[in-house]
Amino acid sequence: MEHTAPPRKRKRRSNRDARSGRQPGEYPKTPAPGYEGGRYRPLSDSEISRIHGTSLDVLERIGMADPTDSIRDMVLEAGGATNASGRLCFPRGLVEDTIASAARDIVLPGREPEHDLELSSNRVYFGTGGAAPIFMDLETGKFRNSTLSDIYDIGRIVDALPNIHYYQLPVVATDVEDTESLDINSAYAVMSSTTKHTGSGFFSPAGVRKSVAMFDLILGGEGNFRRRPICHLLSCFVVSPLRFAAESCDATEAAIRLGMPIRLISAGQTGATSPVTLAGSLVQALAESLAGLVFVNLVAPGHPAIMGLLPFVSDLRTGSFSGGGGEEAVMMAACAQITSFYGIPGCVSAGLTDSKIPDAQSGYEKGHSVALAAQAGANMIAHSCGMQGSLMAASLEGYVIDNDMLGAIQQAVRGVEVTDETLAFDMIEEVTDGPGHYLGHPQTLERMKRDFVYPIVADRQSYDQWWETGSRDVRQRARDYCMEILKSTGSSCIPTAIDERIRHQLDIRLSRQYMRFGANL
Repeated sequence: MEHTAPPRKRKRRSNRDARSGRQPGEYPKTPAPGYEGGRYRPLSDSEISRIHGTSLDVLERIGMADPTDSIRDMVLEAGGATNASGRLCFPRGLVEDTIASAARDIVLPGREPEHDLELSSNRVYFGTGGAAPIFMDLETGKFRNSTLSDIYDIGRIVDALPNIHYYQLPVVATDVEDTESLDINSAYAVMSSTTKHTGSGFFSPAGVRKSVAMFDLILGGEGNFRRRPICHLLSCFVVSPLRFAAESCDATEAAIRLGMPIRLISAGQTGATSPVTLAGSLVQALAESLAGLVFVNLVAPGHPAIMGLLPFVSDLRTGSFSGGGGEEAVMMAACAQITSFYGIPGCVSAGLTDSKIPDAQSGYEKGHSVALAAQAGANMIAHSCGMQGSLMAASLEGYVIDNDMLGAIQQAVRGVEVTDETLAFDMIEEVTDGPGHYLGHPQTLERMKRDFVYPIVADRQSYDQWWETGSRDVRQRARDYCMEILKSTGSSCIPTAIDERIRHQLDIRLSRQYMRFGANL
């Protein structure tokens, strides 16, 4: 099978190269993103059909509780009904028609075209995420409450890491209290830190509207965000099991009407808010996600929506969330397979380690779960990096370490390229009749620059070299890399004149003094 990389759209040096210290022409640290997965299939076709059919039964016969007045009116007008329990029921025909007409081949733009995410087929992209309330301080190594400045600092690190393709809000700004200000300031901190595509949570319609006005300013004028939506909404529209979340639904509807792509999130927990069986959890998550898909398409037919089936697993000895187990890994791979079955872009969560720090447990739990999700063909893999302690904390060092992991996984998704050139018959003949080695061959020198991943902090020295250079472990090397990035130039991705207009119109809490290079270290 021949594998070709998606073309890179820009050749000039990017902010990402400048911040990472990469020089033009230096060996790339990763192949281009967007290779196709889909080789790993934990479910058979008949099993997917049974899950699909049972999910339709759930929506038609059990229904969803607590719809907003707007959702109830739209669904009833489209042929829905309320049952004896007052729950809103969705007829099979309505759901199936929505699946057939839903948006496919969605593009989520970055501020720079090289960061566009093409969500088609089984193309795979890695991103952040989490909404964690705790942050591992880079200087002290101790945990503390996460802040607005942490959102900004994480974004700066992510912007410099080539294997992290989008920046979804990873921590909660616990120092911003009111909902509308939290929406606006979180979106500002994300936008000021990276030119990659972003995702943010919004909890109020006013926060959505003001943030979209800010995005228009950043993009050069009113209406530009609708044409190039550089941020998507993380819509926690449902409270499992099978209840709409009113405030989130109101914010989601406002975002749809303003042209913002929607990522629907259903996150039940086995044995607590979803069935204890893995198949039952998949059924409920799918039913909830399909209810959200109907909601989006009734507001605006064909609106870009990403199905986010995120059934989480409990450690049933304690009832606590357990993200690092094999059950979670296979569940998320199954979710990727289900959204692929529909041909609708999907997002799953992987990398949900239970380890509190970036250690060996963190590495193996993240590695196997992200690899399975990628090989299953998930379009977007959220929480794939940086998160610790079952999504309760984030670590800057973790993002850097995990970036190396993601590069290796991306190579595994890429697979083996088999062409006349790579079969290398002529090369073998030339070398065996000549020098007897391939080290100086032109193909070796050319292909080594584009076919191999060169990690940032993983150690590949000899034992003696490692010992002579201080015998430092990966966390120490990652910490130093973070320090270099945070002290580097080019800290804001919003031009000064536009930033002044934003600050004049909105109550921005992230101070310019903090954003000055190295002011936080």
